[in-house]
Amino acid sequence: MGFADDHLIPLVDEGLGNSAYLVDLGDGRSLSVDAARDLRGLRAAAERRGLTVAYAADTHLHADFLSGAVQLAHDQDATVLASAAGHRAFPHRGLADGDEVDLGGLTLRALATPGHTDEHLSFLLLDDRVLGVFTGGSLIVDSAARTDLLGAERTEELARAQYGSLRRLAALPDEVAVWPTHGAGSFCSAPSGSRRTSTIGAQKQSNPLLAADDENTFVRRLMSQLGSYPDYFDRLAEVNRRGPRVLTGEIPLPVLDPRQVKSLLAEGGYVVDARPAAVYAAGHIPGSVSIPLRGQFATWLGWLLPDTVPLVLVTDDDQDLAEIVWQAYKIGYEHLAGRLTGGLSAWLADGNQQAVTAFVTSDRAEDRPYLDVRQEAEFTAGHVPGAVHIELGDLAARAVDAPERPVVACGHGERAMTAASLLERAGHTDIAVLDGGPADYAAAHGRRLAEGGAG
Repeated sequence: MGFADDHLIPLVDEGLGNSAYLVDLGDGRSLSVDAARDLRGLRAAAERRGLTVAYAADTHLHADFLSGAVQLAHDQDATVLASAAGHRAFPHRGLADGDEVDLGGLTLRALATPGHTDEHLSFLLLDDRVLGVFTGGSLIVDSAARTDLLGAERTEELARAQYGSLRRLAALPDEVAVWPTHGAGSFCSAPSGSRRTSTIGAQKQSNPLLAADDENTFVRRLMSQLGSYPDYFDRLAEVNRRGPRVLTGEIPLPVLDPRQVKSLLAEGGYVVDARPAAVYAAGHIPGSVSIPLRGQFATWLGWLLPDTVPLVLVTDDDQDLAEIVWQAYKIGYEHLAGRLTGGLSAWLADGNQQAVTAFVTSDRAEDRPYLDVRQEAEFTAGHVPGAVHIELGDLAARAVDAPERPVVACGHGERAMTAASLLERAGHTDIAVLDGGPADYAAAHGRRLAEGGAG
């Protein structure tokens, strides 16, 4: 077949910051690369083209989402393509460096590119030349994926492997397209910009890691960019190695009355309130955790709550329940006990109490200690002078370090409301949440943002 640009269909998960790809092979069949368990977008794209998925390739054992490859094998008899060194415990075609798969007019060639993981492969797509390379978690736009997911004791070793992998990829012709999986917004990435695809030539010009003079400089540069990442990353690679559970039919989300909710809470369950931050602030079930439904819902669910206990959802009537379910399931959170029928109104009608949280604009924020819960890189780039900094992901374990009566802030207000809910669970009272970010606060109080560490 003659490969054209529209034969490659990127499928972007803005919340996790990742891209999967669907390649039209020209004969009614397709190749998927790094498809996630939430296959709704892929299936819709395939249906529009009249395609079936013949091959499902994974570049590595993913830590940030459950792979959809096993599901595609079950549903469409797709052949799973993955590294033989990954020792996956389900039927697949194991590939090693240099192995090729005839796709029918196109060829997929495995290229060993360890660093992000030990068994990482990139995949070259060829006809009579190299058209592009699916780089997964190796070379990404203007950076490279993190190398600390296998433990701090192996971070430098894997960073040195990543150096060799990026050099190997950089030796490809300049016109070769670069199709990474990880990108902006992904905690699997070291920080990068907003572009999700590139070319080898462009990366040789703009990627600061490829500009490193030597291996030691590369390693220092890469390791200096590594921030925190969600706890669930430590679990999912092994689930992907074993193979995620195949799903059949619709995923149920039972309705629960207030008494059932109270019973689940007494048994150690959690209430996850997915309503917008302002709605949560106006009234919520005491002890519930605010995680507003948006692209990052899965990230914070997986970072802050265990995956082994029942989760009760509180939602607004107009929220997409299927989106909540798939965001949970794509990171392996399957203990969804149900949703509170009738929402908070039903809770109150049953004679139960509600809690409220102050949600204030910068000009109405009192003279309170300022608690910034953003990531380290965000804080360093600009923060309110004197702010206390505790990342949201660390807050539950460090609630005793939070100041009393704080105004809690992030970039806009969603993470701050989540932080306030965690502090309330830990016994803090009289908490205010900033509806805005540090620049708004500084402007309202006649201050300039500071850069660098705390202070």
